[in-house]
Amino acid sequence: MRSENSAREIGGPVGTGAIGDTRVAGGTGPGPSERWLIRVEGVVQGVGYRPFVHTLAHELGLTGWVLNDSLGVLTEVYGTPEPLTAFARALRDRAPLLARVNEVRVEETSAGADAPADFTIRESVRGGDARTIVPPDSHVCPDCLAEVRAPGDRRHRYPFANCTHCGPRYSIIRDLPYDRAQTTMTSFVMCEECRREYEDLGDRRYHAQPNACPACGPQVTLSGPPDGVLAEADAAMTAAVEALAAGRIVAVKSVGGFHLAVDARDAGAVARLRRRKKRDSKPFAVMAEDLGTVGRIAAHGPAEAELLQSPARPIVLLRKAPGALPEAVAPRNPNIGVMLPSAPLHHLLLDHPALDVLVMTSGNVSGYPIVHRNEDALAQLFEVADLVLHHDRDIHIRVDDSVVRCTDHPGFDEPVISFLRRSRGYAPYPVTVDTLPEPVLAYGAELKTTIALGSGDEVYVSQHIGDLKNDETFASHRQTAVHLAELYGLKPRFIACDLHPSFRSHILAEAEEGAEVVAVQHHHAHMASCMAENRIEGTTLGVVFDGAGYGTDGTIWGGEFLLGDYTEVRRTARLRHIPLLGGDKAVHEPIRTAYALALDAFGHEADAVLAAFPVLGELTEQERHVYATMARRGVNAPPASSMGRLFDGVAALLGVCSRAEYEAQGPIELEGLLGRDLALAEPYAFAFAPAADSAPGEHTTEINFRPVIRAIAADLTAGLGTAEISRRFHSAVVGLVRDRGTEECRAAGTDRVVLSGGVFLNEFLLVNSLLELRAAGLSAHAHRLVPTNDGGIALGQVMVAAARSGRSSGTVPAQPAAHER
Repeated sequence: MRSENSAREIGGPVGTGAIGDTRVAGGTGPGPSERWLIRVEGVVQGVGYRPFVHTLAHELGLTGWVLNDSLGVLTEVYGTPEPLTAFARALRDRAPLLARVNEVRVEETSAGADAPADFTIRESVRGGDARTIVPPDSHVCPDCLAEVRAPGDRRHRYPFANCTHCGPRYSIIRDLPYDRAQTTMTSFVMCEECRREYEDLGDRRYHAQPNACPACGPQVTLSGPPDGVLAEADAAMTAAVEALAAGRIVAVKSVGGFHLAVDARDAGAVARLRRRKKRDSKPFAVMAEDLGTVGRIAAHGPAEAELLQSPARPIVLLRKAPGALPEAVAPRNPNIGVMLPSAPLHHLLLDHPALDVLVMTSGNVSGYPIVHRNEDALAQLFEVADLVLHHDRDIHIRVDDSVVRCTDHPGFDEPVISFLRRSRGYAPYPVTVDTLPEPVLAYGAELKTTIALGSGDEVYVSQHIGDLKNDETFASHRQTAVHLAELYGLKPRFIACDLHPSFRSHILAEAEEGAEVVAVQHHHAHMASCMAENRIEGTTLGVVFDGAGYGTDGTIWGGEFLLGDYTEVRRTARLRHIPLLGGDKAVHEPIRTAYALALDAFGHEADAVLAAFPVLGELTEQERHVYATMARRGVNAPPASSMGRLFDGVAALLGVCSRAEYEAQGPIELEGLLGRDLALAEPYAFAFAPAADSAPGEHTTEINFRPVIRAIAADLTAGLGTAEISRRFHSAVVGLVRDRGTEECRAAGTDRVVLSGGVFLNEFLLVNSLLELRAAGLSAHAHRLVPTNDGGIALGQVMVAAARSGRSSGTVPAQPAAHER
């Protein structure tokens, strides 16, 4: 029967049916037997939660049952009030390590109930809308690793040891509830010993769905051209390790896809990997044997060590120790991306006296998604690798490594954690938001894209997918969207996408049937994303700096101050337009943007431009003539109000990066000159004037960078070093954020500011902007749960679409000015 104590949330505020410190259902002393039906929601499947509930019930002398269903975990318990109350509290307070309990709610109570004789774990119940959260993949736990290293253990040197506390989850799951039959492990039949562990309540492998051993589970195979299979099982592991020690390149199938591995201390091997991968400059990530090894190649503090050792095992950007590894691992960069082993297979690869650090870079052909199927690896990766180490545990969903940075600064109460890429170990954890009126599926941006699915008060954000410029990544994008919707049994009422009409994600959204499409302006989505994860409502100022996004006026935006909320925004200030000479070619050849900036600053006087910036002499006379004509006439030179392009141009003017091999190479290397020293310098000064293209009824301020470019030229002539000029330029942008932000907030009567966009991946800019805005009395926020780059766009699209529910999404301009960069 339903009672007045139903739907109580454990630990919630008094007055909402919470138990908290209040007495429930008849007091705290001995009394008649009661029945409580308790719902637990969160990450509670695949993490040993049911065995934990079973053990807890026995400990407290309670009887009943527990099961998994599409909403999470449901348990019915019988006993007296005092142990029942203790049981309900412990469901949250003593949950297993990998569990994340969002809510514990008593849904029904009955007095005088007939109690069963014992406590049992029932079969999972399927069907209904899913509310449980799929657990992410987790690193190997100490107990499993000890078995792998123990010579007498039956899992000695077995690369796939796991238990309820560790192992693959999201990458192998096909459907909910989380049971073996719903994963890629369904084809492996447990042997008698594994089955005994799986059914033994006292064993940590009780109901561990990927449970396996060498007798019944997945096996590794080492292949190489032209002979195919070279070795299998442990012999394959041994041969792969010997190959790495000899300087060979090995493609390794990890938890979420393939890595390309090589001995990070072997300069020749690293150089060979760069040549074959056609990747001359972009830094490689490395995997270190343990935290002690990390300390010998990079500096790290307590917060960074905690991240490195967390169950997610992300790549953490650390300050590299000079000379510890070959410069070719991370050229012209003060940082190095480091991760610790996340799977038994990784520990076995490092199990060689000469191998303590491996380069572990994504196993893919440049521009394509990470390879995750054996057949694709064998067909593609021999272009780079000498050998391929693969196995027969299928990866259902590819999941790249996550990349994070941790900034510990005395101006903050706690370290600032920034995601550069949110993927393995974190996806598909949701972001909690205010309740959405209808389910929304968001297709994200065109670059670095993710999928987001919003329902109720949660937005499930997918792993990093990549750039939708090729069919393979686009197929992965569609698969991820379908997979998320199917996992949670949701049919979205709205589909959100980028405003750009030529983006593949936009075209896909328009082709969907049965859902209303909401096209969201790129920078509004950035702003809304940061607002959402910081739980901000109402009028807010968004400072959005990135490479480019399609604006509502059909031009390229990227240096914007936006004022508004989830529903609508208006642009109050923007960067002066920069002509992109040759359109997208300017992104790959920043020296074109540098020349455009110099021409603009010096009134198109060619001699003055060359005298101010000698690096522009790299351009031929014909190139300078053609580019000057393009800039003057606006031919094949679309205007962009882009802060990312301004950083590109300044980096090229200083001779840091004239031609970019990878996205944002110039800005990254320009920031690298600062050596992660966050001290401000005397800034250059921007100028301000009313923008000629202000929309009717609006007053948009143009931020003029010409004084900055002229001041840089003067400092170069005076002989000031590029590192100090970089610091003055960075400090100028910080001052712009502070001064413009303060003025815009004061005019609008708000104190809320959010910072978003890929330019805020710049640590110097992010940290100092937050500090300066807060010192000015504003409530300033940045991203901490999703990336500030386009990887966070999908969350913002969900929020805007939800806010506009039932309204027209507006008119989409017919043709783009250029593709997003």
